[in-house]
Amino acid sequence: MCGRFVSSSSPADLASYFGAEGTVDEALEPTYNVAPTTDVYVVHADGGVRRVDAFHWGLVPGWAKDPKVGNRMINARAETLATKGAFKPAFRRRRCIVPADGFYEWKKLPGQKRKQPYFIHRPDDEPFAFAGLWEVWRGPQGDDGAAESTEQLRSTTIITTAANEPMRAIHDRMPVVLPPSAWDAWLDPENDDIDTLGRLLVPAPPSLITMHPVSTDVGNVRNQGPHLIEAIPAEATVEHGGDPG
Repeated sequence: MCGRFVSSSSPADLASYFGAEGTVDEALEPTYNVAPTTDVYVVHADGGVRRVDAFHWGLVPGWAKDPKVGNRMINARAETLATKGAFKPAFRRRRCIVPADGFYEWKKLPGQKRKQPYFIHRPDDEPFAFAGLWEVWRGPQGDDGAAESTEQLRSTTIITTAANEPMRAIHDRMPVVLPPSAWDAWLDPENDDIDTLGRLLVPAPPSLITMHPVSTDVGNVRNQGPHLIEAIPAEATVEHGGDPG
């Protein structure tokens, strides 16, 4: 899964990197510890224009009676997108990219309750392009099917797939990372070739990721700052009995 990541790039830099023509009106604060249910940047197509906007992390389907259902939908498994009711409509028409400057994953250690967090990023430090889906929730519906309020929430989820070889040492899942050659097809809302799109949802090449152990400080969502992504020495890791927090 993907439950924490880093978003330190500005919307202007992301727009330049992803070829977007428009950006969010009000920028989010850079964060080194993005947590579910917060707002995150997404790249999506809006009326034929590629934009960088801020959506709620945790997909809320249009039929949901309460937006809290999104708390359980921060990730979507690639293997079931085409069949699971919460994701099937968005997979067909509302796909996006969730940019990330890296992400965290926790390694289970034999015989220990504590886990060792790792920071995973690209060797060239360019952003990852996580495959995502998005939805618009317009509030609960009345008996006649009409929305009971004018509330509108745009939300997103990050698609995960089986881990590649280096990631398997830490976890059995990882976010889908889209190569630049796939961005146009993925973001095109008119492209409903589910079979072809599904073939994009594969593990990233091993050469695209590097990782190192980091402080257990990242486990607390209140902790912020670039120190969270700094490598710690082996003797300070949980595995070696250290106290990296």
